[in-house]
Amino acid sequence: MRAARTLGKRALRERSRQFLAEGPQAVREALRSGGGLAELFVTGPARSRHSDLVEAAAAAGVPVHEVSGDVMAELAQTVTPQGLLAVCPFVDVPLDAVISAQPRLVVVLANVRDPGNAGTVLRTADAAGAGGVIFAAASVDPYNSKCVRSSAGSIFHLPLVTGISASDAVSALRKAGLAVLAADGSAKIGLDQMDAQDRLGDPTAWLFGNEAWGLPGDLVAIADEAVAVPIYGQAESLNLAAAAAVCLYASARAQVGGAAQAG
Repeated sequence: MRAARTLGKRALRERSRQFLAEGPQAVREALRSGGGLAELFVTGPARSRHSDLVEAAAAAGVPVHEVSGDVMAELAQTVTPQGLLAVCPFVDVPLDAVISAQPRLVVVLANVRDPGNAGTVLRTADAAGAGGVIFAAASVDPYNSKCVRSSAGSIFHLPLVTGISASDAVSALRKAGLAVLAADGSAKIGLDQMDAQDRLGDPTAWLFGNEAWGLPGDLVAIADEAVAVPIYGQAESLNLAAAAAVCLYASARAQVGGAAQAG
């Protein structure tokens, strides 16, 4: 039943090309992005607490609807709604738009199914200065409400690509001059070795796989290198979002350091 409801919500989002963004942080970032809000729903108490956001939305011509707490709970579908809910147009762009900007760091999510993990990776990619995140076709819908909440507004900050296979994304990114690194816990070369060999400073696309079983062999095979995050303690592995953070910041540090030295 839950799966059917989830698929129904996704179909509705795709037909309307709109999604819901809840809370003051999401509304603030949506307004700042310039992408526009279609509508804003707000409870009376939230209007008082966040009058600046409500006034900014109204000044931008966004229809503002004041609703009861019960209606907000039904719309937001969270345990403790924050009282602000924006209806936003989709923000995804074609892969060509990402590539034409000549990004130095890109994320490809392959078969990532957990929306909380996906949203956290999106937020981390934003923090690390990535030039785009690609949700390959088998991954979770980036407009899933939990994914949007977990991104903490980052969904409005960097280019997002959907509806492309991971293999096609890898092919296009490699053709654009990016090295493709597959995060794979069983890889023979570790992230620290890549760093020591000064191999993380080049334009790079990181390929991350499913939370439970990682990347399938066919995707690891098409990457330029499979790289493992070293485990120094007794933990069996790292959570996907944690591993992505380690990899992305290693690349970001090398790229920023290299740019500083070149300057």
